[in-house]
Amino acid sequence: MNLTTQNQFSSRVSQLLAWGHWFTLANIGLALLLSLAYLFADAHPATAIGTFYMVVTWLSHTAFITFLAFVLTIFPLSLVFPYPRHIRGMASVLATIGMTLLAVDAFVYYNLGYHLNYSALGEILSLFWRNVSNTPALSTLMVSAFVMLILAYQLIVSNYAWHHLGDLKRLRIGRTITTALVVCFALSHSIHIWADAELKFDITKQDNMLPLSYPTTAKSLLAKNDLLDLKRYEQQRSVNVNAPNVSFVMPAQLPSCNLAPDAAAVDIRLFSTQADLARFTQANPTLQQVAPILHPTSAEDTIFNALYGLPSYYRQSMSKDHIDPLWRRTPLTLQTNLAQFDFIHDDADALVKVSLDEHTPVQDSHTVFAFTLASESTERITTINQLWSSDTRLQGLGHIVQPQDILATVLAEHWQCPELAASALIANNMLGNDTQPNINYSQGVFIALRKDRITLLSSDGSYKHISASEGFNVDQELNVPFLIQGLKQLKRFNAQ
Repeated sequence: MNLTTQNQFSSRVSQLLAWGHWFTLANIGLALLLSLAYLFADAHPATAIGTFYMVVTWLSHTAFITFLAFVLTIFPLSLVFPYPRHIRGMASVLATIGMTLLAVDAFVYYNLGYHLNYSALGEILSLFWRNVSNTPALSTLMVSAFVMLILAYQLIVSNYAWHHLGDLKRLRIGRTITTALVVCFALSHSIHIWADAELKFDITKQDNMLPLSYPTTAKSLLAKNDLLDLKRYEQQRSVNVNAPNVSFVMPAQLPSCNLAPDAAAVDIRLFSTQADLARFTQANPTLQQVAPILHPTSAEDTIFNALYGLPSYYRQSMSKDHIDPLWRRTPLTLQTNLAQFDFIHDDADALVKVSLDEHTPVQDSHTVFAFTLASESTERITTINQLWSSDTRLQGLGHIVQPQDILATVLAEHWQCPELAASALIANNMLGNDTQPNINYSQGVFIALRKDRITLLSSDGSYKHISASEGFNVDQELNVPFLIQGLKQLKRFNAQ
């Protein structure tokens, strides 16, 4: 047996492992710098313990995933292929790839609110395309320079750690830093266990802040967006009909709408019963069923959707402050007979008329929409009825729509004012290919519609999926990226 060869092998492995620890420590510092973006992506915790938890979790979790990457890549390579020059080169390349992925994930999370994942690949690619398409040459140069800068850092750190390994071994700072990170790791998990048991949502809402951390739950998602009713969650009561504390903020500027001289007026008729709707449609044979319409079982919320073109999340705030619909601006005039919105004065020769249980004949030149508020559904939050319209372009529409989509379609398609629709409404054009989530809010429940699936996310943290066409419950996990997009869309006009 050649003991000299074995000793040389063991010595190289020992040196590489010692070098690897210092190389990893240097990369922990770089990872902490890059991951600062996660800390500024969401609102800061409201409590001191929440802030302390955020800091210790950031330190310990970032260090943990960096060390884990070393254990899974450089460590086994050092044992199997203990050639210092090659290992250091491969480690630098692998670390550059890892840090670039971390930077990309931080960029996605900062802009979209979720981490890299396959289910949201379309939205992620769209984000990068928007940032690159304006200045492709400059963007390519900046990204290339960023990657080369990381690679240069890796090569410098790698060579320095190898050539000064003896000096580094004599330093005590490595053990001090390692001990501090282990203490932070233990503290973060201990605080999280306590917070989960004591319902400290200022802490648990940070669950998915860092990559490869706790998975997002319905409760943490609602808590992060200030939609979790803690009292209801603790008591497990029925749906809270009171809306959250919403402070509506008027947009700083809204686009104008230049109507054509022959722009058709719009008549939106809402009916309390199916019998009233049937009588109205029989008297107006130009009306045809165009699409199933999903709306809240609360008549007040549905009326608000149709009148304002917004989710009912803003109903109490806008009604209390007597705020007119945002889309109502010259020359878009309005007339309504809705008692709960009696603060909205009528315009003469109104271009838009929204009325309840109104049976007067409509003019042939008007575009008419009609549906009923009544429902035989057993669901307490939403129901699906049929939307009727005189617009022949809408006939045979295959997908489900919502009441606020009526105004979005009118503004974008009939009056050619899509910019105003995008700025003043939270709705989708029924004839467009909108990528915005189809959302609503009623009776303390966030409602998200995607194809045939309705997601109801309650303020107590519970949720369920319902098949829109069949009505049965669907057993599926939450689509977190889709819901985050929807919640951001919902809170677009909220000051909080």
